[in-house]
Amino acid sequence: MTTPAKRRKRDAAPESLEPNLLVSRMPLWARPGYLVRRLHQIHYALFFEECGAFEITPVQYGVLTTLLLQADIDQNSLGRELGIDRTNVADVLNRLSKRGLVERKRSSEDRRMVLARLTPEGERITSEMHAAMQRAQDRLLQPLLPEERNAFLTMLIRLIDGNNHLGRTIFRPS
Repeated sequence: MTTPAKRRKRDAAPESLEPNLLVSRMPLWARPGYLVRRLHQIHYALFFEECGAFEITPVQYGVLTTLLLQADIDQNSLGRELGIDRTNVADVLNRLSKRGLVERKRSSEDRRMVLARLTPEGERITSEMHAAMQRAQDRLLQPLLPEERNAFLTMLIRLIDGNNHLGRTIFRPS
């Protein structure tokens, strides 16, 4: 985990980024895909600074959070809920299961279906991680004014909703 002194040094922006100047110097800054990817990299860095002690990735935390809200969900539904293909869901569940955070069992109604749920340890870790994860989210959005944060999230959701059908895995929240 990064020390507070290192974090302050890194968090302090040397100068404000002026969009028109950036675009004229580097055309990539006019490309939404590039900016989304860069923001994703920043999010990962913040997540690991705040949550690194738990040794859980953002994708694993998404799975844990979904299982906290929906016990005994099948792997396909879990993948659709998170926009992750079923092979990756199985891999994430294997890793979490080896750590004793998730348990899986065959459905009594459909033996082909594997259901997943948190173990008591999984529930504890997920709840314990929440404050650290929230700090990462707050730090990510910190440069925006409060009213801009809501507008930003609304626009992200609109972009995802309008383009969801183009992804490798269709995101279908319940």
